[in-house]
Amino acid sequence: MSAARLIALDWGSTRLRAFLLGDGGQVLETRQSNDGAATLSGAEAYARALADLVGDWRADRPQLKLLACGMVGSQYGWREAPYVRCPADAVALASQTLLLDERLSIIPGLVDDAAQPDVMRGEETQIVGALALHPELADESCLVLPGTHSKWARVSGGKVTGFATHMTGELFALLRQHSVLNRLMPSDGSSPASPEAFLKGVDAAQQDGGLAHQLFAVRTLGLFKQLSAEQLPDYLSGLLIGHEIASELRGVTPGRIALVGDPALCARYAQALAHLGQPQPLLLDNTAPAGLWRLALTMNLI
Repeated sequence: MSAARLIALDWGSTRLRAFLLGDGGQVLETRQSNDGAATLSGAEAYARALADLVGDWRADRPQLKLLACGMVGSQYGWREAPYVRCPADAVALASQTLLLDERLSIIPGLVDDAAQPDVMRGEETQIVGALALHPELADESCLVLPGTHSKWARVSGGKVTGFATHMTGELFALLRQHSVLNRLMPSDGSSPASPEAFLKGVDAAQQDGGLAHQLFAVRTLGLFKQLSAEQLPDYLSGLLIGHEIASELRGVTPGRIALVGDPALCARYAQALAHLGQPQPLLLDNTAPAGLWRLALTMNLI
């Protein structure tokens, strides 16, 4: 095992993930806590959360730099790292990194204001990591990062030229738990997977009719027993993901598509894309450590 070279932090809204990285970005050790940015307020709380998780790493290796990405750099975070405008690459991000103290730096997010303002924090580092791991994506590709707020990022010439955010995951949770659609679904959320219902929802999203209208069918299909209660969550998921994909692929040739993130959620997007006749996308797990390593190299931190 190589010696540690960097403490990398992926500090999102709900969780703080820490990676002790060795030569070449090798992950030597991983830790995480529930001290996400949404749970903390004030510099002292952030400093305490960091000390609780990796205080011993810092004490044992005082020479190591720390590099963080994510909501820790938002206006509600430890300190705001201003956004970098698209088009942008690793060099642009590295050049505007916020130095919090002599050892800790925070990566800025990206803003795309070509039409209306759209932002990301944390995903830009995953994109840098994906391009570092798969240089063939740099020429022309579409990187999709499914999640609570899914991102579709267009990459050309190694730069993120633009992106769009879809609140698909958050909409699913809200509708599943707090709307009239919830009444016919199993209350414990433990329904067995129904690929058939999921693809039925994907197909419905390709038909004429607004999403608000089509969402009501999640209720009526249950009322008239055309779908069982256990199938309704998957139908809802397919409907929302289907609309997201349709809006991004409408009249656009995306180039090579890569899905980055949670394997189960990426597999669901891959299923929908295949059903709609798209080529098999590249599936990547968490690429934040690779992105933080590449950015640290760009910044000459290691």
